[in-house]
Amino acid sequence: MTPLPNEPPSDFIRDIVAEDLRTGKHTKIQTRFPPEPNGYLHIGHTKAIALNFGIAREFAGLCNVRMDDTNPEKEEVEYVNSIMADVHWLIDGWADQNLNLKAPGAPFFASDYFEPLYQFALQLVRRGKAYICDMSAEQTDEYRRIGRDSPQRDRSAEENLDLLARMKAGEFPDGTRTLRAKIDMQAPNMWMRDPVLYRIRHAVHHNTGTAWCIYPLYDFAHCLSDYLEGITHSLCTLEFEVHRPLYEWILEALDLPNELPRQIEFARLNLTYTVMSKRKLKQLVEGGFVKGWDDPRLPTISGMRRRGVTASVLRAFSYHIGITKYPSLTEVDALEHAIRAEFNQTAQRRLAVLHPLKVVLTNYPEDQTEELAATNNPEDPAAGTRKVPFSRELYIDRADFMESPVPKYFRLKPGGEVRLKYSYIIRCDEVLKDSLGNVVELRCRADLESKSGGATSNRKVKGTIHWVSARHALDAEVRLYDRLFTVPEPDAEGDFKSFLNPHSLEVVTAKCEPSLGAARPEERYQFERLAYFALDPDSHPNEPVFNRTITLRDTWAKTAK
Repeated sequence: MTPLPNEPPSDFIRDIVAEDLRTGKHTKIQTRFPPEPNGYLHIGHTKAIALNFGIAREFAGLCNVRMDDTNPEKEEVEYVNSIMADVHWLIDGWADQNLNLKAPGAPFFASDYFEPLYQFALQLVRRGKAYICDMSAEQTDEYRRIGRDSPQRDRSAEENLDLLARMKAGEFPDGTRTLRAKIDMQAPNMWMRDPVLYRIRHAVHHNTGTAWCIYPLYDFAHCLSDYLEGITHSLCTLEFEVHRPLYEWILEALDLPNELPRQIEFARLNLTYTVMSKRKLKQLVEGGFVKGWDDPRLPTISGMRRRGVTASVLRAFSYHIGITKYPSLTEVDALEHAIRAEFNQTAQRRLAVLHPLKVVLTNYPEDQTEELAATNNPEDPAAGTRKVPFSRELYIDRADFMESPVPKYFRLKPGGEVRLKYSYIIRCDEVLKDSLGNVVELRCRADLESKSGGATSNRKVKGTIHWVSARHALDAEVRLYDRLFTVPEPDAEGDFKSFLNPHSLEVVTAKCEPSLGAARPEERYQFERLAYFALDPDSHPNEPVFNRTITLRDTWAKTAK
């Protein structure tokens, strides 16, 4: 795969926007990102964020962040705050100048428009284009399915206005009445069969409190919120394509003096080996299958941030993923490639041993310590070098020793030689075991004339392994995260939870070079020969916790074959 391009992408939506500017239909472009605050954002939302803010950025326009908060029973301030944190993290320094807010740090809310939306509803009723229906939700769905008129469809405007006012005043219980658009009960598009515009909900709203007990449905609030904010291009995912006739009908049924917004649909981002539904993500969180919305195994933005994925990776991946009208499934390998491509260039190299096996260099002085020069990043000469302590007793990884080696095994084995990276060539002379036969220590001899960078360091051996000085090693909790599901499409059939990967998290106590005691949250580290890691917020001074962001190579490739 080639690196992600730097130039702005080209697609049918950008062609429409450019043409609207060229013809003078619009002189200023305004887009919006309108999440519902009923959960945390996930990587699927990064495509919408990158598209909406990307277009605003490319065409010198603005993008509103607006909470679609018309369902008080599912929405919470916690979700509003998490959404804003994710948006700022993703776009700050890239398109923050295109961010349009109600006030510094405060998004727009659909609930900001409850009064004007209610006035629009009154206008529809006066024009004979909406009526109060007394049927239950189940009856309404059934009548719409068979194309049968509501018994209240021909109520007079006066009666409808009276009932709507009484609904607003809280006179009726939940579910007893709704406001419905009067369109066409025989329409081929089910969404045009007298859809519900308002319903009664006696619930406390996170933004408006108890000021309202009737709430607009998404289709009514969406198009009119766009209109009130001056949105020019309302970009939605494909599931809203069938809603577009209703979007347009509502706007055209009202007397609106300003230019109307245009809804355009695009295919959402679907990724293998995960689920994107907020409902399913909520099941994982509330069922205890993961440890919260920011669990690094989840595709939530907060989870990926905690895992160590950078905003620049997510932004570039989402910005260049491609905008089409056709649903598709993106291989997670594409995201993983983007992560590895950036981290290979930027990550600081460090030595760490995840599964320690002790090595004693029998011919190395017991009281001696030397500092060896280690490269911080071979891809960036300006990153320089650091000093790594070396002593008689070391730790190597258990995976780098095999007592009965397989053919073409080039790591350490009885009687075999390897080079310790940045250091000496060593030969394994003796294997010590415990009473159960487990290998507990290797006694080796170092070729003290073979030090890396020395006059005789050009002596060749086939294997090079990493190590840590036992005397100087820093203990660290290391969380080895892997894919959450074992199959590419876990929600394609059956219960998606039955495909959870039982090995999606392994926790080990690693031995690390001492410089990792000063690890920083904003840095990314390659534990040499192992994987890329990031510092977790659970860390304490001299008690670091590292999360594995991604392995150096795709460990699933062989499994998939």
